[in-house]
Amino acid sequence: MDLQLAGKTALITGASAGIGRGIATALAAEGVQTVIAARRIDALNELADEVEKAGGPKPVCITCDLYEDNASVTLAEAALSAVGHIDILINNAGGSRPFADLHVDEERWEEAFKLNFHRPRQLADALIDQMITREWGRIINITGKSEPDHVNGAFCAKAGIHSWAKGLSRMVGKHGITVNCIPPGRIHSEQIYKNYTPEYRQWQCENEIPMARYGEPEDMAALAAFLSSPLAGYITGTVIPVDGGLRRYQF
Repeated sequence: MDLQLAGKTALITGASAGIGRGIATALAAEGVQTVIAARRIDALNELADEVEKAGGPKPVCITCDLYEDNASVTLAEAALSAVGHIDILINNAGGSRPFADLHVDEERWEEAFKLNFHRPRQLADALIDQMITREWGRIINITGKSEPDHVNGAFCAKAGIHSWAKGLSRMVGKHGITVNCIPPGRIHSEQIYKNYTPEYRQWQCENEIPMARYGEPEDMAALAAFLSSPLAGYITGTVIPVDGGLRRYQF
């Protein structure tokens, strides 16, 4: 299927590994000129070389630490300077912030919301006007589950992203812009290998995941690429899990 993405541009955060890397690779394979951002420049350069060798447009690499002040505006300006305009924003940077204690200091809450809520929102805000001018755009947020076992600052922030994205979708749809969220299930990544033992992963595949396996970044990338495309122009304001059936949400 031709996703009609050739010639489009995209900014992908957290692109050095895992889901972000998978999405960047998939979009480049469709002919998208990507701008890839993360803290690890060596990993970004490695990805850029792989994309070019595979025949895709060589990505522009931008080192970015989203914890820094004004990081979103700085990144947006750098991306626009590099490729002229951004058609697709993939907000992928983020990370789990579980709180084991009942009382958690405000600094940890602020850190969780800065990375998982404020930075995606600010990036979209910095890029939305030029999307409106061009009357086309895609904003895709990689979020998280809505059934936490205990308080997790990132899940709270990403629940906020779901609400913000739904509201934003209603404001910009008339300009040809869609806004959607993809919460991943268990997708193979550095965090998964760090946080879960092989024994637990095997048990979960056998007992909790109907598809009986953990997902791959490519599983997320397939949906992200479709939602980025003109073919998905009537899909907006949605939250679509990619989890192999792990979650028990009714809708």
